[in-house]
Amino acid sequence: MTLLEGGAPLNGQRILLSGGAGFIGTALVRRLVEHNEIVILDNLHRNALDRMPFKDHPNLTLVVGDVRDSEVVNQAMEGATHVVHLASIAGVDTVMRRPVETMEVCLMGTTHMLQAAHRQGGVKRFIDFSTSEVFGRYAYKVSEGDITSQGAVGEARWTYAVSKLATEHLCNTYYRQHHLPTVAIRPFNIFGPGQVGSGAIHHFCVRALKGEQIHVHNDGSQIRAWCYIDDIVDGVLMALVDLNAVGHSFNIGNPRATLTIYNLAREIVRLADSSSEIVFKPWPHPDVDLRVPDISKARQLLGFEPRVELEEGLAHTIEWYRQQLGM
Repeated sequence: MTLLEGGAPLNGQRILLSGGAGFIGTALVRRLVEHNEIVILDNLHRNALDRMPFKDHPNLTLVVGDVRDSEVVNQAMEGATHVVHLASIAGVDTVMRRPVETMEVCLMGTTHMLQAAHRQGGVKRFIDFSTSEVFGRYAYKVSEGDITSQGAVGEARWTYAVSKLATEHLCNTYYRQHHLPTVAIRPFNIFGPGQVGSGAIHHFCVRALKGEQIHVHNDGSQIRAWCYIDDIVDGVLMALVDLNAVGHSFNIGNPRATLTIYNLAREIVRLADSSSEIVFKPWPHPDVDLRVPDISKARQLLGFEPRVELEEGLAHTIEWYRQQLGM
């Protein structure tokens, strides 16, 4: 059982999750909804909630709206004791198509969420979801204290990272100036059952199960560390309740689960017992060459340790996609 300060179980709280109908949000709801009031604020652009067995749970309230609307944010914030701010534009392709909206959702949305939490008072923890993209194209065993990279001005790929880095600073200033207990989480390549939208593992699993060609950008030598959904949920729950988390940013990922994109595709083909051909496709846009986190800070301050190894997580994920596809 996850504990609050003082050792009491995390129950009887009112927890607001902006973007809570998405992949990570619904995984958090699953762990929290039996013993807490959960409020989800979401525009349902990527709706994983609709397929969840707890979508009509009596402890769950859905507020359909946009974090750029301050009135809707104020309504959803009423009575919240804990806040997890996940709302953002997700997916590299979507970010590149909609850079203005990407920055507005991050900058305006986070401002509205922080203002509402501060104005209301009584919020015990405010967790802001940042991104591993703040480290730029080359990030090997990067720690929270390492220099971040803003990317070239005018390149749409980096609008997400720039705005997320700004929200980290904004949250930290609310902690320093207004004593709002904020925490920033930098997730590193999260995957698992329930994922909605695009992304490498979604693309590879679906195509492998259908026996279709799997497309890998350029030569597939890009390196990633992959983190299973249950592990990031553990990390977020720790940050929600541990006083040591307040005022800090944390890398949450699994550096043990590191491999190239090409080898990720091969592993999924193997685990899915697929006949799919792996095909290399040119990708003319900026990409991240290397992204592996140092999670020492989360280990030391929170006791975080990823538990699910890559092969086990991929097997669970492939099986989930198999069920979704009715295969």
